Amino acid sequence: MSTESTASPQDTASTEDSASTEGIADLSYEEARDELVAIVSRIEGGSASLEESMELWERGEALAAHCQAKLDQAQDQLDRGAAGAADPAGTAETAGTAKPAGTADETASDDEAESDDADA
Repeated sequence: MSTESTASPQDTASTEDSASTEGIADLSYEEARDELVAIVSRIEGGSASLEESMELWERGEALAAHCQAKLDQAQDQLDRGAAGAADPAGTAETAGTAKPAGTADETASDDEAESDDADA
């Protein structure tokens, strides 16, 4: 009787993928960035085997995606904060009722000023 594993290469690959991304969701941006820097140094150093380098690469990709998601989340928070600060009274929703810049009154006075300049 044989004790060989019947796992297919695809099963093995998915197990390795989940192992290479394990725990990333729990990392802060700084922790993920620091680990990514260490992975890049290790791969560039050439001391890892090809198989280990591939595993490191996969984890590095997952870490980079995690860092980007954290940065995107921070940017969204900043954008929402800036929008709130620019419109503290909450008038952005009623902005359609305000008279926009460049309306007929302003345009007419600008046109008069230009014609006055032309007459001079």
